[in-house]
Amino acid sequence: MRRSFQILIAFALTACLLLAASKKKKDEITQTHEILPDPPSAVVAETARLEFRVTPLSNKGLLSQQTRDSLKELVKTLRGGTVVKLRAFVAGTGDLRRVGNIVSEVFTDKKMPIPAISVIQIGQLPMEGAQVQIEVIIAGKKEVNPNGLGFLSGMGGTGKDPLAKLNDLTAKAIADLRTAAAFGGSEPSDVLRVTCLVSSLDHHAEIRGMVTAAFPSASVAMVQAERAMNQALSECEGVFRLRKKPSAALVYLSPKEMNPSPNYSKATLVGSDRIIFTGTQMAFHYQDADIRLAFQRMAKVLDQNHGSIRRVAFSNFYPVSNGMVEKVSNLRFEFFDKEHPPAATMLVYEGLPGMDASMAIELIAVP
Repeated sequence: MRRSFQILIAFALTACLLLAASKKKKDEITQTHEILPDPPSAVVAETARLEFRVTPLSNKGLLSQQTRDSLKELVKTLRGGTVVKLRAFVAGTGDLRRVGNIVSEVFTDKKMPIPAISVIQIGQLPMEGAQVQIEVIIAGKKEVNPNGLGFLSGMGGTGKDPLAKLNDLTAKAIADLRTAAAFGGSEPSDVLRVTCLVSSLDHHAEIRGMVTAAFPSASVAMVQAERAMNQALSECEGVFRLRKKPSAALVYLSPKEMNPSPNYSKATLVGSDRIIFTGTQMAFHYQDADIRLAFQRMAKVLDQNHGSIRRVAFSNFYPVSNGMVEKVSNLRFEFFDKEHPPAATMLVYEGLPGMDASMAIELIAVP
């Protein structure tokens, strides 16, 4: 009798253990194979409601934790707004693909629309241990840009010594941004965001002070595009609020006073009620056909969102070599309107979140 009771107890314990193991295995499988939705290739937003922010830097933990912490703080401050676009500059050697996965996970968990995402590997951020800086575009509840927005090309200058102080080059960038915004009818206080791409962050506090003094209302991001550069560089791009409705949905500015380039406009004015923000389309490998394919995919994305690659306000290119800069320069007007080139920034960056990725395109267009 006693032995039968012991056998019964042993059988019951075994069954419980098997059930627990089965549940644990099922949970692990569920967690391992959970499929997150992909970020959209583009998002369309109301121009009048757009806000531009830059998340604070942190050196707590590694890339995944810093990304989660930035998004957590961002969500707290939305006040009913919707995140339209994120651009993440990632320093260090962490897996860049994790950023997109975390964005999808966080926004899905919060039951919020996933924004379009661009992830770019850079050389360094202006805080030791910081691995990610995120620029954010939010569609808020209130109209804050009733007359539209302007987009400023990357402006500034280069010098021979990569270790030189960047004050003079940054002063030139600031002057150029102010001049271009003025041709758009705006004041320095109308500038909403400035992103400066520099060759060295040795004097970043001083440079940032120059930018914030010139544009007191702007959120500012400052990144070192490559770990090691062979020249001095300070190039800044920007976004500004218009004080007067432009004459058309999209106006291109290339003032003669600013030594215009045939390859890009100094600024574009968007009077359209809506703007299309894309994520990145990457080119893989280094042939002309690879670059054309990236442009063709981007053209399809814009078509699907009632836009056109012939009506682009701003083009951001992320090549990973000088050779790709030359190739993109030679090929882009197979797709863009050469008579009305979009504003643009094109510099060499450290890397992209894809094996064999040689460059990426990111566009702002109007429907």
